[in-house]
Amino acid sequence: MDKYILAEANGRVIPERDVIFGISGMAKEMAQKEGKDKVFNGTVGSLLDDDGNLMILSSVVKAISRLKPEDYADYAPIGGLPSFQEATIKDVFGSYSVKGFTRAIATPGGSGAIRNTIVNYSKQGDGILTTDWFWGPYHTIAQEHGRTIETFTLFTENNTFNFDAFKEKLAFLIEKQEKVVILLNTPAHNPTGFTVSDDEWDKIIKIMEDGVKDKGSIILFVDCAYLDYAVDPILVRRFLQKLDGLNERILTVIGYSMSKGYTLYGMRGGAMICLSKSLEVAEEFKKVSEQSCRGTWSNCTRAAQVLLSNVHKDEKLMKEIQEERASFRTILLSRGEAFEEEAEKAGLTTTPYSGGFFISVPCDNSNKVADALMEEGVFIVPMAKGLRIAVSSLSVEKLKKMPGIIKKAIGKVNK
Repeated sequence: MDKYILAEANGRVIPERDVIFGISGMAKEMAQKEGKDKVFNGTVGSLLDDDGNLMILSSVVKAISRLKPEDYADYAPIGGLPSFQEATIKDVFGSYSVKGFTRAIATPGGSGAIRNTIVNYSKQGDGILTTDWFWGPYHTIAQEHGRTIETFTLFTENNTFNFDAFKEKLAFLIEKQEKVVILLNTPAHNPTGFTVSDDEWDKIIKIMEDGVKDKGSIILFVDCAYLDYAVDPILVRRFLQKLDGLNERILTVIGYSMSKGYTLYGMRGGAMICLSKSLEVAEEFKKVSEQSCRGTWSNCTRAAQVLLSNVHKDEKLMKEIQEERASFRTILLSRGEAFEEEAEKAGLTTTPYSGGFFISVPCDNSNKVADALMEEGVFIVPMAKGLRIAVSSLSVEKLKKMPGIIKKAIGKVNK
């Protein structure tokens, strides 16, 4: 649609439908007609059991049942309950005692944290830097606020982090606009399953510090929505220590979400957490973030905030959640490994998976390949660089069958 009756496009390209939810809807329609066993719905960004039902932590359900009416009926403060803010910081940093200054602001899921960071730390017309494999709503959020997404090539030929590409694009943007917001999704990156290693973090930090040596500033937004579904969620948190004490012109903002770690996708519990060497920068972060909250959603769901606060006061319940979550993580990782193993047998190239809900297959003509796969009952999401498969929503049995089907479809389309 080129023109609207009453609405204003305001420079946006508005699709007729959301790609992911649209394809998922078609998968559900086919499942109703043909039966669930005939359909491979690899679009769902939620953890499902082998029968396609939502997996919900029973220990979290127990915590919900203990909420009082005022815990979900009353307003929460604009920036969130202080106990919730404290709990999010503990959830993210674990046992590490932060040396810098932190502030946490409640947001509706990780999306709200992304939105506030972009709006408060970039100007209209600025480019927001991220990897060439990225979660589609990054573009939507940036576009909604008059920004653009600029990308650098994530992988080298050896499937390691591409430092040269990152350095080049960062230097270009610093020279052009001086202040650069970077969206870096790790660990267990959506859509590839890739996790930046400790050694890679050292080099990334060096590039950023060198980049602002003479001028400019960087706001590094670490989207760690899948933090608790990395191969080792305790060890993987070590990278946060590396971000503690960076140059004052580099502000780290961590996007926190309860959607995956607590299986509370619809409760929209999230936060943005800053980490800075400067008290003034941290206080400014709190002030501008709360203003943004007030000017958009006002305040967030109180129930999610009380729940997380209560969990962190109850060691026994927290242990139950961690143990049950670990069992979910084992299921998820076994699915990713099953797909990788069969892909290797089928000669199908994949992105390096080290946890999380997704793995991807690089290919040309991804839209046409996705269309061809639908005819076979396989529904996955086409992206600019290839195909995204939600291992979170498929059984090991179905994931073992998929690589051969995908390989055949790619060959057919790109022959």
